[in-house]
Amino acid sequence: MKLKFLIFAVALAGMGPGRDAPAPDPETIRDSTPQRNPARLPPVSQLPEAPQEVVSPLAAGAPPLLNAAEVEPQQFLWTARPVVVFADTPGDPAFVEQVEALWLDGRALAARDVVIVIDSDPSANTVWRQQLRPRGFSLVLIDKDGQVKIRRPTPWDAREVGRAIDRLPLRRQEIGRGSILR
Repeated sequence: MKLKFLIFAVALAGMGPGRDAPAPDPETIRDSTPQRNPARLPPVSQLPEAPQEVVSPLAAGAPPLLNAAEVEPQQFLWTARPVVVFADTPGDPAFVEQVEALWLDGRALAARDVVIVIDSDPSANTVWRQQLRPRGFSLVLIDKDGQVKIRRPTPWDAREVGRAIDRLPLRRQEIGRGSILR
């Protein structure tokens, strides 16, 4: 009996208001302006202007961003881990994506003694290009001992770079995990 009543109540509620009911009077409606649905986005023409400069809360401790023409690899020997980002043009989408990713999430990289060296001008023929010989876009991680540890032809985010650094023997010694048998 209760099941039949429940089915009847659900069917009655599903019918909605009566069809013969009069149309609502606009004067009795409290607010005649249509309400905005917060779940819907406004049209693109009404979107607020995006800020010109993106400032990340994590960028306060971001590693330095250096031009390859101004620095040499020997400057970082035993003091920092250069992450070198190469491209043939400054407008290369992979280059822009990589530099943005490293800069926005740079606090973790700064804790690992990373400096970001960018080189987007092949005609300059910097010392970095002569030693590393990149082709097109390239991401190169150099450890504190000056050895190339990782080369990638595609962009990586800062978390992947940080994890790769944490697997290096010198980094493991720095953080006290040099031996598994401890």
